[in-house]
Amino acid sequence: MTAAGNTGYESWGDDTRSAITRMRAAGVANTLTADAPNWGQDWSFTMRDGAKEVFAADPDKNTVFSIHMYGVYDAKREVSDYINRFTEAKLPLVVGEFGDRYSDGDPDEDAIMVTTRSLGVGYLGWPRSGNGSGVECLDLVTGFDAGRLTPWGERLFNGPDDIKETAEEAGVFKGTGHGGSGARTTG
Repeated sequence: MTAAGNTGYESWGDDTRSAITRMRAAGVANTLTADAPNWGQDWSFTMRDGAKEVFAADPDKNTVFSIHMYGVYDAKREVSDYINRFTEAKLPLVVGEFGDRYSDGDPDEDAIMVTTRSLGVGYLGWPRSGNGSGVECLDLVTGFDAGRLTPWGERLFNGPDDIKETAEEAGVFKGTGHGGSGARTTG
């Protein structure tokens, strides 16, 4: 695949369809994630407008699309329009990265969290810890210590529409006691 940053993104659809076809032909059966071009932010709407054709290229219909919502998504209208286009088309989407601040603008994290919740779309706050180069504001915890939430981590885990309020245990782990094998014992 070619790079799909801010140059070369025009080939994202062809490259992604080709990659899906090759992986399925090689026997890869798990869920595939197609990350958006433009360093994940899809400011060109290449993924948004081409997702239907990419999804159709997967014979297993087991591809999910991932958008990174940073400075490009600084208003509720932009957030809801983007996510709604996928849900209305019945295409699987996850907000694969977002934060409450970023070097290229101030994403509307409240709109991201409420919109994903209302439409049944998943999200991942980004990242746990260890950023540098001016984006340390994205760290959820200080020094990789889960007991030391940053302001962004506090918002993501303990604010409105947060992880604590919206998370559900995956069905594969229910009733196992510690998650993992899914095996149950009776006695």
